[in-house]
Amino acid sequence: MALLTVKASKKIDATLRLEESTAKMIDRYAAFLKVSADEVVDKGMEYIFTKDKDFQQHLEKQPELQVPASLRIKKTPSPAASTKNGVKGIVSDAK
Repeated sequence: MALLTVKASKKIDATLRLEESTAKMIDRYAAFLKVSADEVVDKGMEYIFTKDKDFQQHLEKQPELQVPASLRIKKTPSPAASTKNGVKGIVSDAK
């Protein structure tokens, strides 16, 4: 039986660097579950966050702690982005 259950939710795009062997195992696990590698990483991290007792105590002791963002988050255009020539995306008038 699989350890992770995957369901759809709001996502952001971020870039991570992984050991090659870890990336291969993520792909294998994703194929095993018939889900995307992104979902395996997301749910795997959620699992760790909920099971790590020390981390849970840390969150309880410092619930308002602000930390600097370290994920490289990719900004994507919103669905309401301007269109030009029928193509959605970032519009530039530079020539």
